Amino acid sequence: MVTAYIRCVLDLYRSIPDTPNRARPADRQLAATLQQQGISLDIIAAAFVLATARRHYRDPEVPALTPVRSLRYYLPVIRELLLNPPPEGYCESLRRRLKAHAPGLLAEIDHRIP
Repeated sequence: MVTAYIRCVLDLYRSIPDTPNRARPADRQLAATLQQQGISLDIIAAAFVLATARRHYRDPEVPALTPVRSLRYYLPVIRELLLNPPPEGYCESLRRRLKAHAPGLLAEIDHRIP
């Protein structure tokens, strides 16, 4: 059964640049697992923003990253945020920085965050 939580995670995921337009069954299963583990949507959204910022601000001299093909790509960042929550306001600061340097990059994510 697809809950509002799962739908929100998948909508946020699909709204990120360089992710598939459709969620795979494995992505739906992982979203359900995240829900069962009690991972908040705030942590998931923060992980998406942080990973997007890291991808965007990579050294331009290194080869480009391939598109993200699975929600699983974000698990290490979700775990990182659970173990070491960022200081208050950090993710919001990242959002503002990304908006200033890459307008539209997070427009869909920001629009969909509950």
